[in-house]
Amino acid sequence: MGERALCVVGTGLIGGSLLRAADKAGRTAWGTSASEGTAEQARADGFDVTTDLDAALRRAAQADALVVLATPLPVLPEVLRRVDAVAPTVRLTDAVSVKVAVADDVARYAPRARYVGGHPMAGTAESGWTAASAGLFTGAAWVVMADDGLDLEVWADVAELAWACGSHVVPAAADEHDLAVARISHLPHLLAAVLAAVGAGEPDDDLPLALSAGSFADGTRVAGTRPELVLAMCEGNRDALLAAVDEALGRLGAMRGALASTGGLAATVQAGYLARQRWAATRDPLTQRVSLRPGVLAELRELGRRGEVLVGWND
Repeated sequence: MGERALCVVGTGLIGGSLLRAADKAGRTAWGTSASEGTAEQARADGFDVTTDLDAALRRAAQADALVVLATPLPVLPEVLRRVDAVAPTVRLTDAVSVKVAVADDVARYAPRARYVGGHPMAGTAESGWTAASAGLFTGAAWVVMADDGLDLEVWADVAELAWACGSHVVPAAADEHDLAVARISHLPHLLAAVLAAVGAGEPDDDLPLALSAGSFADGTRVAGTRPELVLAMCEGNRDALLAAVDEALGRLGAMRGALASTGGLAATVQAGYLARQRWAATRDPLTQRVSLRPGVLAELRELGRRGEVLVGWND
């Protein structure tokens, strides 16, 4: 399992980093890009990247490789139609930041694929092949879907890929994943956009920006992400994101009420401080090992809910 070949569809920041990390780990890996310019850049760097998606998928089927979809959510239906036409029973995972929508697309457009969803929790505000790095996933959480009925052999393939890239595995149900990332990934992108817009103020007054330092830079870092990428992931997780936005608005409303009436901000600041301390405590999670066997997926979901991570097999 650990040496299974890899076909990466999409060679931007995430897909490009996957190719680099797999190559560094000694895997046979190739990829595809919708852009001839990107494919040329990758080949110039010594990587096997083509714009011929069908040829790459046929090669994956012949080699019994793991195919990783690393494209934006809106283009997945088109890609999955080609998967179903060219390599219908291929081993399939993805690196998209929402999971329910991807699983629905796979069920609709490539229902015979052996699919286990994944999401490496790594990235930068940069994008494209030139921003990719073999070390992007080192030390990162890599979510692997653990819904009942998934193919355990492919589940192991995805976990092995995560470990080969230097990540630890966090098992989760697809719907629970989407609720979680709405809070800790998608909402921060929207809040960063709001903070950046408020900080910029009036077009003819650059004083606030001239005075900005670490807190503004840190709080707005992800606002520098290409807008189309932010829109794809946030709009693709609409229902879960709405719940997170509602909670944020409720807390902002309570803060505003307190500031207007008593001038006190202690409740908001204290809650944020304590939450940040909880976050810091999760940076060194408990590690677990399991044996792949019937019924293990429920055990894996519970492991993820406890904030623990999977680092290998018992056997």
